[in-house]
Amino acid sequence: MTRLTAAARGLVTGLAVLLALASAPAFASGPTPAVPPVRKAPADFVPLGSVDRTIIQEMRYSTPHNFVGTRIDGYREPLCVLTRPAAEALHRAQARLLRRGYSLKVYDCYRPQRAVDHFVRWAEDLDDRAMKGEFYPDVDKSRLFEDGYIAAKSGHSRGSTVDLTLVRLPAKPTRPYVPGEPLVPCFAPADRRFPDNSVDMGTGYDCFDTLSHTLDPRIRGAQRAHRLLLKDTLEALGFVNLAEEWWHFTFRPEAYPDTYFDFPVSRKSLIRSP
Repeated sequence: MTRLTAAARGLVTGLAVLLALASAPAFASGPTPAVPPVRKAPADFVPLGSVDRTIIQEMRYSTPHNFVGTRIDGYREPLCVLTRPAAEALHRAQARLLRRGYSLKVYDCYRPQRAVDHFVRWAEDLDDRAMKGEFYPDVDKSRLFEDGYIAAKSGHSRGSTVDLTLVRLPAKPTRPYVPGEPLVPCFAPADRRFPDNSVDMGTGYDCFDTLSHTLDPRIRGAQRAHRLLLKDTLEALGFVNLAEEWWHFTFRPEAYPDTYFDFPVSRKSLIRSP
C-alpha cells in the first residue's frame, strides 16, 4: 500500500511538471529577448583628444565618405570617443610609433547602436548602391549580412573597439571627399584609390573584400609590413585584431564586454550631470 501511494505521488508530480512546462512562456525555450542599449555614457568614456592630442582623427561616419554615402545616425560631431583604458592604450601605442616616424589615425571609435541600425536599414535596401563602386565593387549587396560585412550588433558600441591606420610623418592633408565624384575600387593601387594620407595598407578603409583580411597572402612587401607594424604595435599593448579587417582592433579586457551603448557621438554626451 505504501509503495502504491509513493508511485501515485510520483505520477502526480510528473504531471505537474509537464503542465508547468506546457504553460511556460514561449520565449523560455527560444532566443533570449534583446537587451535594450544603454543611452547614457558612463564616466569612463572620454574623448580620445583628452588623452592624446597627437593622434589624427578622420571620423568617416560623420561625413558622406563611407559605404552608405551619407552622415550616419548618431554622429553629431567628428569625435573619437573611447573607454579610458582603450584611449590610454592608444596613447602608449602612439608614443612608440612617433619614435619610428609614424602617427596613428582613427577612422571610427565608439559607435552608437542607432548607427548600427542605420547600417542595417541601408543593407536591407538593395536598390541603394550609390557607393558600391568604391567600398564593395565585387560583393553583391544581398550578401552583406551572410558574408559578415553587416550585423545587427557591433563591438564598437561597447566602447573599446577602434578602426585605425598609420600615417607617415609629417602628415599630408587628405583632400575632402566630394559627393558624386567618380568612385575607384577600394582595392585599386594606392595611386588610383581615394587619396588618403595614410600609408599603403593594400586596400582602403572599410573595403568589403577578402583583400582586407589582415594576413591575406596576396598582400606583400611594404603593404604587409605596414599591416604588421600596426598589428604588432597594438597587440603588444593589449589590443586584439579582427582577422577579417586590418583596421579593426579591440582593447581587452573590455570595460563593458556585455553592454551596448546608444548615446550620440558628441561632447555633450560626455558631460556629467551633477
